[in-house]
Amino acid sequence: MDVLPDFAEVTPSARIQTTAHGWRAKCLQRLVRLDLPVPETVALPAATIRAIAAGHPVDVEAILAHFGPDTLISVRPSPVNPDWGGPATILNVGMNAARHAMLAERHGQAAADALYLRFVQAYATHVARLDPDMFENRAATAEALRDALRVYEMEMDEEFPQEPARQLAEVLRSMARAWEGTTARLLRQAKGAPEDAGLGLVVQEMAQGIGKGVSGSGVIQFVDPVTGLPQVTGRYLGQSQGRDALKRTEAIYLTRDPRGPSLEELAPGLFADLVRFGAACRVKLREEMQIEFTIEDGHLSVLDAVKVPRSARAGLKVAVALAEDGVISEADAVLRVEPRALSELLHPQVDPRGARDVFVKGIAASPGAATGRIVFSSQAAQASAARGEPCILVRRETAPEDIRGMHSAVGVLTERGGMTSHAAVIGRGLGLPCIVGASDLKLDSKEKKLVAPDGRVFGEGDIITVDGTTGEALAGAAEMLAPALDDSFRKLLGWADQYRDIGIRANADTPQDAATARQFEAQGIGLCRTEHMFFEEDRLIVMREMIFADTAKDRAAALARLLPMQRDDFVQLFDIMQGLPVCIRLFDPPLHEFLPQSREGLRELAEALDRPLSEVTRRAEAMAEFNPMLGMRGVRLGVVLPEIYDMQAQAIFEATVEVGRRGAAVVPEIMIPLVSARREVELVKTRIDAVAAKVRTKAGAEFAYKLGVMVETPRAALRAGEIAQHAAFLSFGTNDLTQMTYGLSRDDAGRFMNTYVQQGVFPEDPFHILDVDGVGELLHIGAERGRRTRGDLVLSICGEHGGNPESIAFCRKAGFDYVSCSPYRVPLARLAAAHLALKEREDESGK
Repeated sequence: MDVLPDFAEVTPSARIQTTAHGWRAKCLQRLVRLDLPVPETVALPAATIRAIAAGHPVDVEAILAHFGPDTLISVRPSPVNPDWGGPATILNVGMNAARHAMLAERHGQAAADALYLRFVQAYATHVARLDPDMFENRAATAEALRDALRVYEMEMDEEFPQEPARQLAEVLRSMARAWEGTTARLLRQAKGAPEDAGLGLVVQEMAQGIGKGVSGSGVIQFVDPVTGLPQVTGRYLGQSQGRDALKRTEAIYLTRDPRGPSLEELAPGLFADLVRFGAACRVKLREEMQIEFTIEDGHLSVLDAVKVPRSARAGLKVAVALAEDGVISEADAVLRVEPRALSELLHPQVDPRGARDVFVKGIAASPGAATGRIVFSSQAAQASAARGEPCILVRRETAPEDIRGMHSAVGVLTERGGMTSHAAVIGRGLGLPCIVGASDLKLDSKEKKLVAPDGRVFGEGDIITVDGTTGEALAGAAEMLAPALDDSFRKLLGWADQYRDIGIRANADTPQDAATARQFEAQGIGLCRTEHMFFEEDRLIVMREMIFADTAKDRAAALARLLPMQRDDFVQLFDIMQGLPVCIRLFDPPLHEFLPQSREGLRELAEALDRPLSEVTRRAEAMAEFNPMLGMRGVRLGVVLPEIYDMQAQAIFEATVEVGRRGAAVVPEIMIPLVSARREVELVKTRIDAVAAKVRTKAGAEFAYKLGVMVETPRAALRAGEIAQHAAFLSFGTNDLTQMTYGLSRDDAGRFMNTYVQQGVFPEDPFHILDVDGVGELLHIGAERGRRTRGDLVLSICGEHGGNPESIAFCRKAGFDYVSCSPYRVPLARLAAAHLALKEREDESGK
């Protein structure tokens, strides 16, 4: 490999490499190739900068000779990735007393003083590392310049350096060492930079922006950074340098504006040139660029161009527009939008341009933002919704009985919990902005108030905003942006569907969830948790009657009242999904979850059941379990109290017949939860087959169905081979499987999870990112043993991990048929799956 020189002139044919010279050097070469008026520039590679940091000299005389005598230069950082940051740009290197006098003669004393003072301030603070307070915040006058030079001499025990070669050498050395410093290294590693990331530097002839004719500097871009719509934005400031226009209030507009003067009016020809340059950059650089420019005595120079900083919605809009205009391919457009960025588009968001009065920060558990009045109970949330008032439900932590309150609220804020707590999981499923684990809050639900870390007190009825995207709760009503589910959004995901090679279904428990899943073009329902249907007020009473029934006959009688309600639910789901597959999980939670927890609630239940309070209390206490997540739930209920599953199967089959008679072919998928033994499946299958035969006979209609198993216990994964004898599909419930594999409570693990991750015990929260080493091995074992028994076995995951790009990557490699996730994560999953397929294709073509 050729040894790179100390520096390379940036010309159209020069060997400028992004990996060696950095992104800025490569971008400037592209601008030169477009014939844009870029000042003379040389690029120093990372190897040279690393040598400078280690104390090796560089031939600064040769660099200066390239620019000629009396030329001022700037030095800018050029890392491989612009997101990695870098040391501050230094302007006007080479300024000394002689050049100051020349500039004063050419441009006037005030302009010369301003340039010299700027350089002295930058050199003193960034190169000599003197206290910035001694040099900044001074108006550019001759007196300020003399003071700055005097302070420098006092602090450094020498005059301000006058030799351009020494100035440049010191600037290069300072920037090189700043990059290698510990703080800078840690900061860029936090942004994803490798440990050995190098820094290139760009040395460029100064375009002054100061002169007798039209002179100044500015920044221009051609799309709105928030919306992504075409719009010329930026600022221009006369008699200035660099990015001064973005910092100073006296800067003027670029386009004609009734609020004040503009560059378009001042210099229409130069403005037209900038528009032309922007169009050329868009086509040739295949990107919307922000151009930094300088005008000196009517001569326009382009100093730099960077990708326009943009919001997620603007990024999607720009990518689609570039593809529609033929600038990039549809595949490129798909790859340019990060899957996780889509969450910002699906929900209202706090407008980044508005003020943010943050009073507490927690875990961003469910994206989006909402404003409403504080309520401290589910009952208050329901009452607020009935009045048509948006409310934010604030709880220490939510429980299953809070479902109705969450349905009624526009946002949720909890003091406790993590990414897989009840509030987080349900919030994501409902598309409800949610912040959990705001442990700095002091919540007093009796007094109906919460105290923020700064001492502010908020009471019931006070208006707050929850930003579930950032995890910040704001005082008052924040300015909002509407969801961006427009044509560009649908078009991009349509392109993504052409490339992905794994199915995407939605977890949907209600008709509303199913409608959302359809809106986001899920390929069916991968998990319908039927127990959520029983928390509605009218059903909860009947459910409790069933729980308190003394005999199987009495239980069946109570369940018979639930049958038509459950059947209607399934009819609605089948109608909404229009023939797409619907996987229905049979009843799963322990029965005590349907009982009231308070004394007052038990009294009301005793009245409703017309039973003594003592009996109701005794029965409720008897049903309580020490560890309900590992107790009588899931298939265990189906074996011990088979009437429940019988009713559900009958409701599913009757709904299938009813929808089938209207001409829609439905093949329901019935899933048995929490299986750990083949015999459990055999027992449930026998009864379900019997129910199916009874419904077929009674209805005089034929229908098909599939029976499968939700793999949530390690034993089910290990014994998948024999379980698959009776199962058409295995769907891995990774929430409980992770919980049981680790012996961790997903509701309580948040108390120590941060410590574990920080100390490297776990690389990530395993409830948030699938543990591919441990839990993943169980998935591999289950998939391999299941398919060895049954070649046509359908495999999927339906836990919270289903929407994570990392989990989708795992499932693709393992040969799974589909993943299922909450409806609002379906777009993310569709895009992530397309990314994986496209990148795999790129890797294969590159081999």
